[in-house]
Amino acid sequence: MDILYLLVPMSAVLVLAIIGVFGWALHRGQFDDLEREGERILDADPAPEIAAD
Repeated sequence: MDILYLLVPMSAVLVLAIIGVFGWALHRGQFDDLEREGERILDADPAPEIAAD
């Protein structure tokens, strides 16, 4: 039972930290354009041409 005096405050601090990091990510624009990043990985770069000797 004594361990609850440690675990409850630690879990509350962890939840506040997670909310803080999520709020920071929202403020910095991490979730502004999700579609572009999903399409960027599918766009293949053109293959480099090998010079003939």
